[in-house]
Amino acid sequence: MQFISAKTIHDLLEWEGVINAIHSAHLGARHTGEGFFLGDAAYGLLSRGVILPGRGAGLKIASIYPANAQAKPPRAAEDAAFVVIDEETKAISAVLDGPAITRWKTAADSVAAARILSREDSATLLVLGAGPMATALVDAYLHIRPSIRTVLLWNRTAEKLAATLAALREKGIEAEIVQDLSAAVGRADIITAATSSASPLILGEDVQPGTHIDLLGGYRPDMQEADGEAVAKARVFVDDRTNAAMSGDLHIPLRLGMITEQHIEADLYEICQNTSFCRQQQDITLYKNAGGAHLDLMVSLLVIDRLNR
Repeated sequence: MQFISAKTIHDLLEWEGVINAIHSAHLGARHTGEGFFLGDAAYGLLSRGVILPGRGAGLKIASIYPANAQAKPPRAAEDAAFVVIDEETKAISAVLDGPAITRWKTAADSVAAARILSREDSATLLVLGAGPMATALVDAYLHIRPSIRTVLLWNRTAEKLAATLAALREKGIEAEIVQDLSAAVGRADIITAATSSASPLILGEDVQPGTHIDLLGGYRPDMQEADGEAVAKARVFVDDRTNAAMSGDLHIPLRLGMITEQHIEADLYEICQNTSFCRQQQDITLYKNAGGAHLDLMVSLLVIDRLNR
């Protein structure tokens, strides 16, 4: 059994390789999986298991404690591990650092879809959130859309964005911290949100034609990053239908009758396999990144393969 550290994971991976691994895996057989969440907004335990035919199986365990972010000094709100089960022997072959795998798989999940769903000429990226995931999303979006010239950063506590702002400017990227979120939404070609908000931040009335919206927060039914109007006016796509339907971003407008299940055009398997997908320039596209252990497994198998080679 291998124990694979965060440093090893980061040393072995880069965006193109991870995005391609996720895309390629979605060209094959669908996974089967199930998960559960115990707890509430104050503290929760998350577990998700998956079997990926021909590749192996895996299990994610996570402890989520948002109050850690307010500690002095701040601590990670989520700690996790991912366990990989060998396809042939069915034995546990590796245990990987969960937050490191989450960083790569979550951002790559979003941009694997956005490479197909967003406009190729997208020039302005708006990022909501200030955690490590927000930084990863900036890097991943700049990788797939070199057309991006401006990065707008927003967080309820703007001071937390100082380091990200300085790093972007050091790379020569035009970046700014925005206070007026409604105006920033109206300026953006791509909006990616990685927050723990329980109330909508992205309002449909502010979203302009041609925008791509990428939602990563809202993992509970009572959490919502975009309002029902934004969802209803968009072409909606998800990574996993089951997990996405349990997130507030879709659960709430579904419950209120603002959309139906038929409003969800495709999941990531269908997005990757549909070589004829076409978006019109004025389309608003929305992708709900609800995650899943299958994505952790896809990236973990890439890490193991590269490590063993």
